Amino acid sequence: MIIEMKNIRKHFGGLEVLKDISFVVDSGEVVSIIGPSGSGKSTLLRCATFLETIDGGEITYMGERAAYTVEDGKAVYVPHHELRHFRSYCGLVFQQFHLFPHYSVLKNLIDAPVEVQKRSREEAVETAMGLLRKMGIEDKADAYPYQLSGGQQQRVAIARALAMKPEILFFDEPTSALDPELTGEVLKVIRQLADERMTMVVVTHEMPFAKAVSNRVLFMDGGVIVEQGHPLQVFDNPQEDRTKQFLRVFER
Repeated sequence: MIIEMKNIRKHFGGLEVLKDISFVVDSGEVVSIIGPSGSGKSTLLRCATFLETIDGGEITYMGERAAYTVEDGKAVYVPHHELRHFRSYCGLVFQQFHLFPHYSVLKNLIDAPVEVQKRSREEAVETAMGLLRKMGIEDKADAYPYQLSGGQQQRVAIARALAMKPEILFFDEPTSALDPELTGEVLKVIRQLADERMTMVVVTHEMPFAKAVSNRVLFMDGGVIVEQGHPLQVFDNPQEDRTKQFLRVFER
């Protein structure tokens, strides 16, 4: 087991965004999360990667608790220096790339491994160049983000996340800012990572991709997991009316 999220609750003011969410991701699994906008998918990923704090529940990585609920019902986190250890387990690829515009592609990849993980520059560069080669953009190492297409920028963002050597990679709608041609480039990379048994959680609106690549699909709506299961079961034989209603839109 890489991550377990148990009874997760999250509020923004008076709005309850996540309501008692529980799921587990095992090593080598690809889990896709689908659902309408505003269903809590992105918030769930931000809680899993410690960019947001939960209000209740438990987050466990590699069998170790990072956050848990105490007697008064509130969630507490391990001390800050321990939380850095948990953050190293996970990487997150955003919708909008979030590359450093004043850094070259190579520096975008090596900065955190050198500064945060204290790896040698030589090792970081070797790892980074290998990842850029894998992404098909080795020749862009000295380029800057503004000189790249959207698909190339997203592949750099994926390489940057992989450069930290995470146990699990989270994708928050990685193709939503791309046109169809560039979307194909990025999905091809994620498929390749799936073939290599990289553990991934992918929030996506690309239903054919989710059906083809995932080991498991979660359908979220209104801050809860409405239905989950094998892709063929969720897409071809959904049990819940809300799932059927959502998927009907994509059949048109």
